Amino acid sequence: MSDTSTPQLETVNMSLSDGVATVQLNRPEALNAWNRQFGEDLLAALREARADEAVRAVLIEGAGRGFSSGADLKDFGAETTPDGRPDVYRTLTRRYHPIMVEIREMPKPVLASVHGPAVGIGCSLALCCDLIVAAQSAYFLLAFVNIGLVPDGGSSLFVPTRVGMARATELMMLGERLPAPQALEWGLINRVVADERLGEESAALAARLAAGPTRSYAGTKRQLNSWLYARMEEQLELEAQIQREMAGSDDFLEGATAFVEKREARFAGR
Repeated sequence: MSDTSTPQLETVNMSLSDGVATVQLNRPEALNAWNRQFGEDLLAALREARADEAVRAVLIEGAGRGFSSGADLKDFGAETTPDGRPDVYRTLTRRYHPIMVEIREMPKPVLASVHGPAVGIGCSLALCCDLIVAAQSAYFLLAFVNIGLVPDGGSSLFVPTRVGMARATELMMLGERLPAPQALEWGLINRVVADERLGEESAALAARLAAGPTRSYAGTKRQLNSWLYARMEEQLELEAQIQREMAGSDDFLEGATAFVEKREARFAGR
């Protein structure tokens, strides 16, 4: 991948300049919600960045009005189990988990630049990165509980390692928005900047990382992964198994239906 070149991907834009590979999530009409093609394109872009020796830092950002609104529920039933339920286990293990593992194992720093919503798997994607810069008006939301599901995409691992048990439980069980300034106060993210300066500040930090000691950054990631995420694959598998249980519940059907109908869910605990 030479400077300014862009691989032919449908839902992700990718470019390289001065050692920084910018990976732009590009489904703005859907607030960068994840469908099958999106997952395939994002993984391909990350693997391209990892393999290219000219890439020394990766910047992930969202096109349009936000970073990512999470899973595209319109695509949720694209793969189903024999009983007709969404095959969330297959989706997680084949579509989401390889992306999270790729970011954590990439021997280059990965920076998330977040504006607008970072919700559900979109929030997990940001939290998987090494550093997170957010616009003042951005917010983070683990919305899974609001449709009767559980955190996935590694968020059950990334959130408590960043903010601790009490705050992780609050974010996961209450399913409320966490504004960027509060996310910074909690230690969930690294920096908050004025909305109009997000692009400039993110690019400057990415350029600094690209000009830095790449092997040193890779070694630091290995140390942090060993101490904090040594059981990451085991936790991802547990997330997928529990999410499969939740997708078979009546509460999930009610939560998903209520979301589509834009009404309050009436959970029955089944």
